[in-house]
Amino acid sequence: MARLYPVFTLFIALLLFVSFGCGTAENKETTDIQKPNIVIIYMDDLGYGDVSAYEAGRLETPNMDFLANGGMKFTKGYASSATCSPSRYALMTGTYPWRNKDAKILAGTAPLLIGTDELTIPKMLKRQGYATAVVGKWHMGLGDGQVDWNERVSPGPNEVGFDYSYIMAATQDRVPTVYLENGLVQGLEPDDPIAVSYQENFEGEPTGKDNPELLTLKWHHGHNNSIVNGIPRIGFMKGGEKAKWVDEDMADHFLDKAKAFVQEERNEPFFLYYAMQQPHVPRTPHPRFEGKSGMGPRGDVILEADWCLGEFMNTLEEEGLLENTLVIFSSDNGPVLNDGYYDEAVEKLGEHTPWGPLRGGKYSLYEAGTRVPFISYWKGTIEPGESDAMISQIDLLNSLASMTGSGEKSSDGQDLSATLLGKADKGRESLVLEATTRTAFRKGNWVLIPPYKGPAVNQNVNIELGNDTGFQLYDLSRDLGQQQNLAEENPEKLKSMLADFIAIRGEDFVNTEALELK
Repeated sequence: MARLYPVFTLFIALLLFVSFGCGTAENKETTDIQKPNIVIIYMDDLGYGDVSAYEAGRLETPNMDFLANGGMKFTKGYASSATCSPSRYALMTGTYPWRNKDAKILAGTAPLLIGTDELTIPKMLKRQGYATAVVGKWHMGLGDGQVDWNERVSPGPNEVGFDYSYIMAATQDRVPTVYLENGLVQGLEPDDPIAVSYQENFEGEPTGKDNPELLTLKWHHGHNNSIVNGIPRIGFMKGGEKAKWVDEDMADHFLDKAKAFVQEERNEPFFLYYAMQQPHVPRTPHPRFEGKSGMGPRGDVILEADWCLGEFMNTLEEEGLLENTLVIFSSDNGPVLNDGYYDEAVEKLGEHTPWGPLRGGKYSLYEAGTRVPFISYWKGTIEPGESDAMISQIDLLNSLASMTGSGEKSSDGQDLSATLLGKADKGRESLVLEATTRTAFRKGNWVLIPPYKGPAVNQNVNIELGNDTGFQLYDLSRDLGQQQNLAEENPEKLKSMLADFIAIRGEDFVNTEALELK
């Protein structure tokens, strides 16, 4: 009997080797499938017609087209809001922005919009073993409302799930005009402290309103406070001269940080939120891109962003990461031309249509406010194609959670992971759309916009806002440009849509007339 022990032991050893060996290989394969690297590339004010693969404008964007033509191009992809801060909040949390009363366009001194106890994409992925980073525009508030820019600013991105952050606090046209790395202003000299205010100027500091002779870019509306690099900004700032960014170098600067992160983290799953600043104002292309589009600075910075995208994708390829990296490309809201500066965006537009076949634009409840370029790319996993499934950026958290094996989810988002990967054609049935706290409702091919007071057109930017004294009802299957209001001739459809809308939105948001119709 004793002579059987070595044989038995050998058998057990072989069994364990086979079991663990095969199991390890199988688990590795499962891990590779479930936990790809994830990159969200988020543009700023890029319209549905600004990407040439959508065949709705005249700009040529070859690197954006590379993603669209090599991945899944969504024709009904939506941002949650027609303005930036609310969209970014919704993207990160999977929550409708109208649920957060503070989710509005934020000042550069606004407190952190995301609660540190809220679920976010980076927080969920970090718990799944991901290294997480944000590079670029933040604009979701920092600190608790009493920020000292000369100390570490907290809470911020690092407190809502990001291991690494390299950001601008708000927007390129707002102060403070400095970069922050993990909460610390970069290049700040102790003997030149920063002071920031959105209420009043600091004594002796020039402004765009009072010192037009110092400007290299003339303001049109709302951008006439502190001058940095010859550009008047929103808000007042003093000090921090060595820390101030160079506008023309910003795209290259953020690109370098994004590339460095993926190179450093290439051996473990990573999540990168790469938030470009283009084509938001002020549009300051690097001299390499000046005049390249023939459409003025707005067209030039889109081509600059397209080049940055190409360089970033080249880095993924050089590092051998393309086959295990899901790239999601989209924009925070629709397009706007004149958004505060005289930069010939209107005069040099030519036949280009940033909004494509859609009505409205940034700030608008019409389709061009929130329907944006939306692309998913994963070499070797996503087959090239086009999808007309309705998908929203609030669905990304739940979809990525499903993809990576996380059980966490948001209440407003849906798991559209199979659709995102091109394995299914199912999309959302309905979606609430938002623009400057006003909301509209899409279900199937129908869109309902309730009555709203206020101007029909924002005269500063020349965009239709969607405000009207009566209900608006559009059938997008027949009227993509929303020219024929069918509310009066389809009262039953209007009632049905309104009832579904109220079931999601609640009754407090609509006026008395809307509730009586119900």
